[in-house]
Amino acid sequence: MAEQHKADIWKRSASRGFRYRSLDRFQAFVSGLGRPATGFHSAPEPRTIGRFARGRQMLAGNFLFAGHLVEAPSGLNTLWDLPMPSLSYEMELHGFAWLDDLAAVGSVDARVQAQNWLRDWINHYGKGRGVGWVPDLTGRRLIRWINHALFLLAGEGSAMSKDYFASLAHQTKFLARRWPSTAPGLPRFEALTGIIYAGLSLQGMEQHVKPALKALELECGRQIDMNGGIASRNPEELLEIFTLLTWASAAVSESDQMVPKAVSDAIEKVAATLRALRHTDGALARFHGGGRGLDGRLDQALAMAGVRPAPAETPVMGYARLSGGRTSVLVDVGAPPLGTITPDAHASSMAMEVTSARRPLIVNCGPGGTFGEDWRRAGRATPSHSTLCIDGYSSSRLGTRKSGPIWQEVLVEVPNLVTQRVQTEETAVTLLASHDGYRRTHGLTHSRYLELGLDGRGLIGVDTLSVTDDADRRSFELAMDVANLNGIPFSIRFHLHPDVEAHVDMGGRAISLLPRSGEVWVFRAGEADLTLQPSVYLEKGRLKPRATKQIVLSALALDYVTEVGWSLAKAQDASPAARDLEVDDLLAAN
Repeated sequence: MAEQHKADIWKRSASRGFRYRSLDRFQAFVSGLGRPATGFHSAPEPRTIGRFARGRQMLAGNFLFAGHLVEAPSGLNTLWDLPMPSLSYEMELHGFAWLDDLAAVGSVDARVQAQNWLRDWINHYGKGRGVGWVPDLTGRRLIRWINHALFLLAGEGSAMSKDYFASLAHQTKFLARRWPSTAPGLPRFEALTGIIYAGLSLQGMEQHVKPALKALELECGRQIDMNGGIASRNPEELLEIFTLLTWASAAVSESDQMVPKAVSDAIEKVAATLRALRHTDGALARFHGGGRGLDGRLDQALAMAGVRPAPAETPVMGYARLSGGRTSVLVDVGAPPLGTITPDAHASSMAMEVTSARRPLIVNCGPGGTFGEDWRRAGRATPSHSTLCIDGYSSSRLGTRKSGPIWQEVLVEVPNLVTQRVQTEETAVTLLASHDGYRRTHGLTHSRYLELGLDGRGLIGVDTLSVTDDADRRSFELAMDVANLNGIPFSIRFHLHPDVEAHVDMGGRAISLLPRSGEVWVFRAGEADLTLQPSVYLEKGRLKPRATKQIVLSALALDYVTEVGWSLAKAQDASPAARDLEVDDLLAAN
């Protein structure tokens, strides 16, 4: 474990480069030489949302970060003496987002512990030492320290208050000098929001606000497209950026200044996109390295933005949304992010997720990075998504590309042609989409037709593999020769959420799905072998993957066109007496 941590530190160090590391250390030192902040202009209001259960776990000595659970050893004097199982774990500690969880508990014990750990950080790292002196983590830390100022300073003496404000000023000046070194995207938004937050809140730091606001305007124009999307196509990352923009906008408005138009325009566009990317249970679709999002964060951010656009009728950020009754279907119909745009892009073309009311039914396995590199790679492959996959192949291929001084495993070969069309008819909303990710290897194009009834009670699907021209015909015939004319095996997978019970019925011709809400859904298929197989659900914030099941349709492509039809229909509604309000506890479920 110690060797892995050293390797992580080397990797992080290499990714920033020797010059950046040296400048970080130098500026972390010199930024502490100026005048400290003397206090707040006004008492800041907490905007972050914590998790009560996580806060209680920390007070009990259980520290779950970056997929690792560390139980505090006896005799531990401070949080910063914990054994660090990975660099990601250590960096999460230095980001101080866990303050949200202790503040959610709000007890005297929680406050005293937070104050002790804050004081220890200042004593250990306040002079510019440690992995936390990088711009994105510093921005995250500033926001939490300012958000929870009343919680942190209650009952403390003047000496602690002086150290607190001196450290805030030190970090603000460091961040004002070093934010341009952050990677474009979420890290840069986090750094700039930290500067704006501190500059507007702290006496003596006002001069940093105007340059940071100007930079934030430019980043909104560069990183957020005209439809409110981002290049990584990660819905959770978009939510985090949106949240930061709403916090910055609120801080500027409360200081009686004008919010830059580029920022307010970005908030409005992203709000519409996020509404289109969330299911009926309020959670985000899990694609391209993103999770469902922290509970309550999207609703809070939308409420703070004060923008209530209708969900987009056409696909946004490469995702099509079908909605009927209390059922939502989200489908990846865009081109996957290619190369080093994002190191977390998935081979998820035509993958879908289905949610009924507050219960997910069909999901993708999700991001596996917190469980190690093997799980991360597996989660990115096409078989980990609810879509068609030619056996042994993914619709996009992984390879290595150089990004700065390091090599990253990214998507190097993606579908060249992705098409989609959404239509609303009298009784249903339909989607016809396709991609040519298997054209180069087998001469085949995958098309997916979906039809969701407007009452939300039935979803019909047809998946097709076909050749489109003479060149594809020759490629397909060559692939058939390699297979000794036995056909090209493929599977269509439907990964189920762990809370869904599944049973094979009707002599193997159907599978009944029972979510905890009490509803009953029935899955049927046409000309394909129908089986129920093991699967996993990769969820951030847990210690290990959750066991679940997947419906698998297996068939052979024997001709120039092969179709497999299937349906998912609600056989029974939830009992009127059922209250679908269960809340899972993260550690209890591990």
